[in-house]
Amino acid sequence: MVNPTLERELHLQLENLLPPAQQQVLEFAKALAMVRPRPMNKQDLLSLAGTLSDEEAKEMMEAIDEGCGQVDLNAW
Repeated sequence: MVNPTLERELHLQLENLLPPAQQQVLEFAKALAMVRPRPMNKQDLLSLAGTLSDEEAKEMMEAIDEGCGQVDLNAW
């Protein structure tokens, strides 16, 4: 579904472009339409297992501990 306001604005902007630039906009829109993220399933997640080195995993765990491992009980 297209937002009518957005559609009008796009149309106005397209009218100001030369045909080669209009073609570029069309090609870009088509490319965007092809790239649709899909939900990650269990198999996708399992395919990532073992992709981090031990050092990378250690760094990630340390960053999580430092950034997420602290709770300020007085903040609420």
